[in-house]
This record gives sequence, structure tokens and C-alpha cells, in this order.
Amino acid sequence: MTSGAPTGAAAPRRRGRPSRTQSDTGPATRDRILQAARDEFSERGYEKTSVRGIAKAAAVDPALVHHYFGTKEQVFEAAITVAFAPALEAPATVEEGPLDGVGERLTRFVLGVWENPATRAPLLAIVRSAVNNDTAAAVFRRLIAAQLLGRIARRLELPDAELRAELAAAQLVGIAMLRYVIKVEPLASADMEQIVARVAPVVQGHLTGA
Repeated sequence: MTSGAPTGAAAPRRRGRPSRTQSDTGPATRDRILQAARDEFSERGYEKTSVRGIAKAAAVDPALVHHYFGTKEQVFEAAITVAFAPALEAPATVEEGPLDGVGERLTRFVLGVWENPATRAPLLAIVRSAVNNDTAAAVFRRLIAAQLLGRIARRLELPDAELRAELAAAQLVGIAMLRYVIKVEPLASADMEQIVARVAPVVQGHLTGA
């Protein structure tokens, strides 16, 4: 009589892509991986985050991370696109009234996203990763150029609209960096209305001024 595996024993699991069972595939698993990626990038930054670490935080096999998102760079882009989504609504403010008031609307919207603790945390993680890593910076730059500045520029319909949009964005990003990241005083603790009153006319000038 030859020896063999006990009757009913499970076959050894093969290496490679995990089996696609109901429990480890589907939208819920994808969302869980994405949430884990946002948390890992936020806590550790781009360089110290790994696909294996994301998989561990999401309680899935690393192969599933690659299956849904591809490379680490692609995971990062997917994660920041979701985290940056509130700020990407900014171009709509150009259409929400006359152009002579767009500076104030845009300033209030963008700084309001930073003012909200729920949306500030993922934005801080994005900025810190972009500052410290060239790959993360390239992903961030691509996202900003394609989905934010380009959309604003197209709605302005001016010859130098792209430069105008970039200058307005630089103004607001610079203020956000000083107020929320570096926390320079007295800007860090200044009243929001005071900031808007001083900054909005400058943003307006960038977008529609002569």
C-alpha cells in the first residue's frame, strides 16, 4: 500500500496570484486596499511605504494589490486621487458666478478644504510625499496639471489662461503650506476671513487681471 496525502486534505497552495474567492476579491476588497494605502502613505510617506505593507494593513495577499492597482506608483496615484478629490472640485467654482468674483470663491474653497481636519490630513500626506520623493512629486504634478490647473485654464478662455491658473494655484498652495504645514505665525493662527480678504484680490488678479 502506497502512502499519500490524508483523505480530504486540502491541496498545497501554489505560489503566485492568490485564488480569487468571494472573500478576497470585489469592490469591497479594492476599497479596503485603497484605504490601507492612504493610511500607509499618510503615516509613512512614499519612500517608506511598500506594497507588502499596504497588503498587510489591508489583510490581503500582496498579489491582490498588484492585481487591482499595479505598481507602487500606481497605488499612490490611485490613493491620492481619492484623497485629493475635494480639491479637484475647485474648477467648478469658476462657473458658480461671474468671473469678477472667482478669486474669492476659489480662495474660500481651496483654503476651506485645508481648514477641514478630515480633508487636511490626506492632503498633508500628499504634500509631504511629493516634497521628499521625485516619483511621488511626478505623480502629484501630473494630477495637478491634468485634473486641476488644466480644467481651470480651459474655463477662463484667455490667451495665457494656463499661466494664470498656475499662478493662482501657486498663491493658494503657498499659503496652505505656510499656514497648515510649516505653521508660520501669525499666519497659522490668523482669522480665516482676514486671510480671504487679503488673498482673494490677488488670486482674482492672477485669473482675470490685465
